[in-house]
Amino acid sequence: MTKSFTSLLLSLALVLAHFGASAQGVMAFEKDAHDFGNVPEGTMATHEFKFKNTGNQPVVIANVQASCGCTTPDWTKTPIMPGKTGMVKAVYSSAGRPGIFNKTVTVTSNAATPSVVLSIKGNVLTKDEVKKTLTPAQIAASPRLTLDRGVHDFGKMEAGQQPVARFTVKNTGKSDLLLGALSSPCYCVGYKTVPQPIKPGESAQIELVYSQRKLGPVTDEVTITSNDLSGDAKLTLKANVVRDLNAASMVKESGSVVPFK
Repeated sequence: MTKSFTSLLLSLALVLAHFGASAQGVMAFEKDAHDFGNVPEGTMATHEFKFKNTGNQPVVIANVQASCGCTTPDWTKTPIMPGKTGMVKAVYSSAGRPGIFNKTVTVTSNAATPSVVLSIKGNVLTKDEVKKTLTPAQIAASPRLTLDRGVHDFGKMEAGQQPVARFTVKNTGKSDLLLGALSSPCYCVGYKTVPQPIKPGESAQIELVYSQRKLGPVTDEVTITSNDLSGDAKLTLKANVVRDLNAASMVKESGSVVPFK
């Protein structure tokens, strides 16, 4: 093999290596930090970090990890082609967390920079603290949450099932109603889908998933947080939880009296 041919192969290898290294997606975020400022307690502070793929290959986000359970991330699940945009959403639950917060979400992808840290911060104000910053006219124009009923009875349910209770929420106030997190002593209630803002005078249906596993008659109080300055809404879920619905049905049938013919 001649020296010139060896040099040619070496040059070709260097070119290919350079091309392979440069053939990557690039996540160019508009910003990597967001300050919510003052956040009314009970609301879900939400921000979308938008980015553009300025590289020459598709970007695929593998995972987004929040620094705490109080922050729920979401992101663009499909590949982001070169020149297109995507987003990473951070949702901070302020319910029961008054005071200053500073949280991060870490984005992992196949981009040129495989790990990117985004940050959110703010100051959660209690409802009383929010009222002090508003005029009487602003308080009168605040949202107001009204439930169609305060109790839902699932009847007999099997442990491990996740039945859904549907409630109608109406905003009888004069500004957008923002529903926040659910809380209950059993930690067994959650939203099926994240509620959207409700306009003044409008109603919306919310679906609550019940995951109670304690056997026997149960009653659980649920608190719905929101930006309603008059206070949080309360409702009650009831059920008779059995180990196996089919087994209970068979026991009932076996215990019935069958007359002789």
